[in-house]
Amino acid sequence: YSEIIPLDIDRLKRQLEKKKNLKPQTVKHVLALLVRLSNYAENKQICDGLSFKIEFPKIDNEKTEDLNADELNRLLVAIEKDENIQAANMMKMVLYTGMRRSELFKLKWEDIDFDRGFIHIVDPKGKKSQKIPLNDLARGLLQNHERPFPDSPYVFPGKNGNQRTDIKNQVNGIKEKAGIPKTFRALHGLRHVYASMLASSGEVDLYTLQKLLTHKDPRMTQRYAHLRDDALKKASSVAARIVQGIAEEKGNDEK
Repeated sequence: YSEIIPLDIDRLKRQLEKKKNLKPQTVKHVLALLVRLSNYAENKQICDGLSFKIEFPKIDNEKTEDLNADELNRLLVAIEKDENIQAANMMKMVLYTGMRRSELFKLKWEDIDFDRGFIHIVDPKGKKSQKIPLNDLARGLLQNHERPFPDSPYVFPGKNGNQRTDIKNQVNGIKEKAGIPKTFRALHGLRHVYASMLASSGEVDLYTLQKLLTHKDPRMTQRYAHLRDDALKKASSVAARIVQGIAEEKGNDEK
């Protein structure tokens, strides 16, 4: 590794981005793996590690997907009509709770505390386990959820009752029937819809939203700040109209 120079890394980046047509996030993962291997080799005294710090490609994580009221209504209708109960209920769960696809794949019945009203998110994205509230809609869905493999510990099991690894085709099929744009990601996009609805309601602060989304870094939640600001502006306008109305009414009385 000590023989690798910055120019070698630049060439690798260009090869991955242009020749292999990989996305910046994937390139970042490749370079991160290289760093880990270098650190491992140096710690085990196998050889010297890299003599410089690798500069990772910048990732744009600010993309926020959303649906307007008409699109969301069409999607809800398509979900209700679809015969694939597993896919339909997973999409509903994202809308009701904001859970990630990976969290739904790993969700077990033992993780759901119906008595206390919480869902335990075990090992979310490799981080410390957390819990989110079990609201009435999610509770009703889970209590009536069809179990294709009664002995499976998973809420949304895959083949033979094992942990599910994919449901892309099924949820995309529902999305297409609803006429939702292809760029909208069926599950991850609904997580954004969930967050956007809460932020724009004006009733949920960003700290609470961060906890509901199980974001470790508050900067991830900050992407919804403008929606919260819009809600605050609307609330402020309501106050202004009330004051103005009182002033006008008093003025009329004095006449």
